[in-house]
Formats: sequence, C-alpha cells, structure tokens
Amino acid sequence: MDAELLALERQRAISAHALYLANLLLLPGVFFGVLWWCRRQWRATASPALRQHLDQAFGAAVWSGVLIILICLLLAFSGGLQQPLTWVLLILYFTVVHAALILFGAYALSRAMAGLACRYPLPGLWRQS
Repeated sequence: MDAELLALERQRAISAHALYLANLLLLPGVFFGVLWWCRRQWRATASPALRQHLDQAFGAAVWSGVLIILICLLLAFSGGLQQPLTWVLLILYFTVVHAALILFGAYALSRAMAGLACRYPLPGLWRQS
C-alpha cells in the first residue's frame, strides 16, 4: 500500500508540473485553473514532498503570468504601440522570458519524474517550504 501511495504522489507531482507547462504552451488560464483546482484538492492529504511540488508549480504559474502580462503591458504603454522599438522589445522580452519559463518547467517536470525535489528560481519560490 505504501508503494501505491508513493506512486500516486509521484503522478500528482508530475501532473502539477505538466499542468504548469500546459498553461504556458497550450491554453493559458484554462490549465492554470486546473492546476489551482488540483492544488486545492490534493494539498490537504499531500506529503511534504508533494506539497512542495504543488506549491512550486502553482507559484511559478502565478509568477509566469505576472512576468509575461504585466511587463508586456508596461512596455506597450510606456513606449507606444506605434513605435517599432516597442514591438522589438515586446517580442524579444516575450520570447526570452517565455522560453526561460518553459525551460524551468521542463527541468521541474524531469525532477518530478525522477522523484526529486525542485525549486523554481523565481522570487519567493527558492525558500524552504
């Protein structure tokens, strides 16, 4: 029974990071809602290791949205959408930050698949849980 519980927790950790990646790559917002629901359902009975994976994936999803949406809006409003430099900066920022967030998610997913802990290098997420 203990091995079954461990396997279930590993599957849930993998699912949390997969949902984070799906939120970035497929349907932003929809998969964030699914991740939020899973975190809410699983957190009460989760082991500390699973709780850390859930918190990391959810926190990274929140930070991803903040980094992408707010900074892009700030760049757009500060530079004006008619300026070519604004568009260059928007595209460059979005591409670099989005790619970095995907790499963080892929790394976290691989760590979850291996049954290891992972911390995203985003503010507030590197502290001990």
